[in-house]
Amino acid sequence: MSASLAAPSDRIRVGFIGTGGMGMNRLRGFLKHADIDAVAVCDLDPHHVDQAIEQVRKDRGTAPKTFSDYRRLLEMKDVDAVCIATPDHWHAIPTIQACEANKDVFVEKPLSYSIGEGRAMVNAARKGQRITQMGNHIHNDLPNYRRVVELIQAGTIGKVNRVSVWRTSETKGLGRPADGTPPKGLDYDFWLGPAPARAFNQNRCHFNYRYFWDYSGGMFIDFWCHITDVVYWALGLTAPKAIAATGRRELTDDNGETPNFLEVQYEYPGLDMVWSMNPQGPPGFENWGIGAAFQGPEGTIVTNYSEHKLIRKGKEVLDFIRPAASIADSPGHIREFLDSVKSRKRTTCDVEYGHQLTKAGLLGNIALRTGRRIQWDDAREHIVDDKNADKLVTRRYRKPWKMA
Repeated sequence: MSASLAAPSDRIRVGFIGTGGMGMNRLRGFLKHADIDAVAVCDLDPHHVDQAIEQVRKDRGTAPKTFSDYRRLLEMKDVDAVCIATPDHWHAIPTIQACEANKDVFVEKPLSYSIGEGRAMVNAARKGQRITQMGNHIHNDLPNYRRVVELIQAGTIGKVNRVSVWRTSETKGLGRPADGTPPKGLDYDFWLGPAPARAFNQNRCHFNYRYFWDYSGGMFIDFWCHITDVVYWALGLTAPKAIAATGRRELTDDNGETPNFLEVQYEYPGLDMVWSMNPQGPPGFENWGIGAAFQGPEGTIVTNYSEHKLIRKGKEVLDFIRPAASIADSPGHIREFLDSVKSRKRTTCDVEYGHQLTKAGLLGNIALRTGRRIQWDDAREHIVDDKNADKLVTRRYRKPWKMA
């Protein structure tokens, strides 16, 4: 159906906050749906704004309103929903304020920079009765996870008692550029927002922000939600009881801070899970850049985004009885969000699920940065008997920014 055929009452007016690399991917994804109007775009980098305008004009023949301050976009009465694709440290405040402005929210993964932010995002969405979706698109854009969940829940390998999760990491360094002057037009102080004041360095901004603790938690937190999603889904996990981690950054000559060698041990009730990150995949799966292996008394199920294998006694089993399909295929991650905006039915990756999933990754980074095994009280969302570690559960914002 062409964009012009959708009735005005069926259209969803979307504003896009953050139109860099992932933001442009999301903009293109939303524009594939005939019932949306891209009415506004916002970014602190004017180059990003320009490329978003060009994309909307190409696909719709219209020009969206443009902003450098997301708060002005949220004031628009003719915005029904927003897509937030900013760096991690800028997920929480716009999400909360969008909910307060009666906008539905699609926000990128990981849900939040800190656990405290995630809880505030959930509270804002529930208070405002907003539809939300975390951008964990593998959950809905491919059918593979559904088949894995069905196998695990049908008892194909018995009761799962151990899970191994991995992601291969980078060895090519970022380099060590000198501090300098922000690009013309970039409001760098606004870009820093609630994060500490730092001299501008090109590695700390845009894509590479994820390798600095002020703004994110490295490749680990960048991919945690994508692959651990299938584990949480299949096993119905809530939160770990204890977490320990070790890691380092090496083989790269750069000014990055987050590790590219990492081992995190998680203890859940009746389950141990280990996340591994280094430049090589695990033995036998070196060519799988990302994956999860469920182990039970009747075998192992190994999966990545698009395929899975059943292994028994060290050999892949090709001929086995699959359970009847019980999880319906999805219309797609963005489409599910848009349908929920209309129906007011919760999405499968809404902020509550996103918070529960994201927090375990954030706890892994807390364990790494403190160098201690930490005990987690999920009912109170705090670290037990470790005040210094517990301070990292939420961050102290740089003035004048506040968690709304």
